[in-house]
Amino acid sequence: MSSSPYINQPFTPARPRMFNTTLAKVIWTLVPILSIGLAAAVPFVVAAVKGVVKPWLAAVYVIAEVVVFSVAFAISPDPNDTSPVPGFLMVLFIVTAATHTALLDNERINVGK
Repeated sequence: MSSSPYINQPFTPARPRMFNTTLAKVIWTLVPILSIGLAAAVPFVVAAVKGVVKPWLAAVYVIAEVVVFSVAFAISPDPNDTSPVPGFLMVLFIVTAATHTALLDNERINVGK
């Protein structure tokens, strides 16, 4: 009787988790919001270091943060400007980053993992 080749195989390690508790998830999700987008890429850099996501995804967020801030300041360099576009870009970026941060441990999402 031959033994199964699967019995002696090592278990595939589980994917690392970003959040250990619900409180940690809430705190990490608040980072992009409370920092007004200035630290929106931080959760993704930490996730890349932990091995939760691929490093390219963290790099995309760092580049997106620089681009969004650059475009917002280029559109409205004067603090007295009343254009709503820079504010809209910032809010859109903050909401997107917070949503994606909350989804870092979601098993259904495989992009960048």
